Amino acid sequence: MKTKLMKAFTLCLALMMCLCCAVPVSAAETADAVIQQDADCSLTIFKYNWTAAAKDGVWNEDSFVSTGWQESYVEQVLGGDTGHALGNGETSYGYALKGVEFTILRVADVVTFTESSNDQHPDYNLTQVLYGFEKTASTDLLAAIGLADGAGRYENADATDKLDAANYYYTSDALNKALADALAENATTVKNALETYIAASDSATAMDLTNEYGKTKITGLDTGLYLCLETKTNESITSTTAPFFVSLPMTTVSGNEESESPEGGHQWNYNVVVYPKNETGIPTLEKQVRESAQDTGKNNGTEEITDGFAHNATGSAGDVMEYQILSGLPTITSQATALTTYSFYDTLSEGLSYKQEDGVKIQFFTDAACADPVTTWTQADGKFTVAYTEDGRHMTIDMTEAGLSEINGDTENVNGILYAGYSNYTMRISYTAAIHSDTTFSYGQEGNDNKVVLTWKRTSTDYYDTLIDDCHVYSFGIDLTKLFSDVDAETAAETGMYDHVQFKIYNATDKYWLTAELNAAEGKYYVNGRAENEENGTVFTPVTLEGAQGHILLLGCEEDEYVITEVETANGYTLLKEDIHVVITASDDASRPCDIYSQDVLGVLQNDPNFVSDGGLDLDLANIPQAQLVHNYMTASATVDGNAVTMLADEASANAQAPLTVINTKGFDLPQTGDYGTWMFTVGGIVLMAGALCLIVLVCRKKKTKR
Repeated sequence: MKTKLMKAFTLCLALMMCLCCAVPVSAAETADAVIQQDADCSLTIFKYNWTAAAKDGVWNEDSFVSTGWQESYVEQVLGGDTGHALGNGETSYGYALKGVEFTILRVADVVTFTESSNDQHPDYNLTQVLYGFEKTASTDLLAAIGLADGAGRYENADATDKLDAANYYYTSDALNKALADALAENATTVKNALETYIAASDSATAMDLTNEYGKTKITGLDTGLYLCLETKTNESITSTTAPFFVSLPMTTVSGNEESESPEGGHQWNYNVVVYPKNETGIPTLEKQVRESAQDTGKNNGTEEITDGFAHNATGSAGDVMEYQILSGLPTITSQATALTTYSFYDTLSEGLSYKQEDGVKIQFFTDAACADPVTTWTQADGKFTVAYTEDGRHMTIDMTEAGLSEINGDTENVNGILYAGYSNYTMRISYTAAIHSDTTFSYGQEGNDNKVVLTWKRTSTDYYDTLIDDCHVYSFGIDLTKLFSDVDAETAAETGMYDHVQFKIYNATDKYWLTAELNAAEGKYYVNGRAENEENGTVFTPVTLEGAQGHILLLGCEEDEYVITEVETANGYTLLKEDIHVVITASDDASRPCDIYSQDVLGVLQNDPNFVSDGGLDLDLANIPQAQLVHNYMTASATVDGNAVTMLADEASANAQAPLTVINTKGFDLPQTGDYGTWMFTVGGIVLMAGALCLIVLVCRKKKTKR
């Protein structure tokens, strides 16, 4: 990465450090060959998104030769007629970068120095252009580029009384090399030092922000050598233009075959035009959810971002859902690219509520997989604030000045010395919310949308962009209809038969008995918890639902297997021999892609075409290419004892309820006591008594005969 950035810095210097040397000219151009010291000079800068232009194949490093002349072919290609909306509602054209500020400072005089032959050039006298830096005023500037205490100066100029002894004098070659070497060693440190230096100068002038065509211009400048820095950037710029020197005026430079510049080396150009290069990119944003481990969710409850977290999750009513927001921080290379706003606006659907008592936690990691932690913030640290709306459905997380200072800071960055603070690190925000046990939650495949909007600004604070992402929570229901084989539902209800019917429901996947609360007015049961022991599970009794008797509509069931046991039924009817097994399965619905990204109307869309691919350029910039986050909504299906059933809708939400019907039949009749039975017993008794009497008479006769 460092090698590539150094290549870019070197290219920028080659294109933009327009220092000049005296060259011989023909007699016909003598008037143009002498600097008019009292002339008014101007500097014009055009800012374009070179990253996007290169990716799109309309521009490359060989397309342009920096001449200091205004080149219409550059503006035609990069500043085309197609406008596009910016985050602040304004428009820019082509690849133009609007809202960028450059600050310039005259740092040296341009002088001609003639010296007699000496050891360096024994055969001739030497005349050349030098740049004189006032020693005291330029102390921090020269130190920043490795020339502290006059190092690398043209020492022969020290011995003459023709030049001001209060100055250090340098050749253009020495200045070019010093700045290039310093940037190659540590561009972030050099940029910050020069930005601090120029900000502290009362003589520095901030140019107007670049307009919709990427242009800014300043006139009425004195001749001299100027330091030019990009001091404010819009939200898309990841690395500012390398600081550069520009000589006003500068000697003309020959361009390519499309250039309009005069032949190089023949005259002075007092109106210099520069087309500096920027690298651009955006943060990333992804919101995911999972059922909490305490609610026997489908995860191990670890801190790993892959442990059950996804764009879609199911949960039971009353469950706690855990959310994570992952954001790849943009590249920060100096104070000019620092973040001034990094704010998250989070929204829950009506059927969920933030568990504010659990708070919000922010973690930083050096990697996208969140495996290498850097630090953790809590609300008590004062590095971010959390505010909730009165209805409890919206939450704003703002980085405070202290938090932004740490993000933008000068701490060592594992990505290299070219990066500041937490540049290119991953921020992970985590919080919890609970599912309502009522009708505010949407049951079925409509789902419950939970979205987040990230807004970020850099130093040009009127310019911002947004990213948006969401995740969805789903829950379903079971609609059990209880009937009797020989009595209609109305009669059963009128005679109180349903009062003696009882069911219990067991979640066989997560191993608990369901508890629920009946909303009698609605005729609906809502899951509100779980019980480890059967005796603590809810006993479900059929009620009237929308005018129909004998229903147990249970809402708030996650994707699981449920075992329904009939524990009591009406007198004279047979209980079910076996339990009923209901399996609810949630699955990805490829026919319904999530449309959340089309709602990002304020700024760049997630998966912005400028950043989804680097065009094969191997730019290796943060978040380029951007991760593709397109995902689908979910749907559901169900089986009852292994047989597929057609799920019912819950209002406008399809595939919401798994239907089943339980019919109890009459038991077999046993013989009954009554008149018929008593007669039979009476006859039998008489017969037995008569037989016994006959037996007694016979026995008595036999005894008399023997006597």
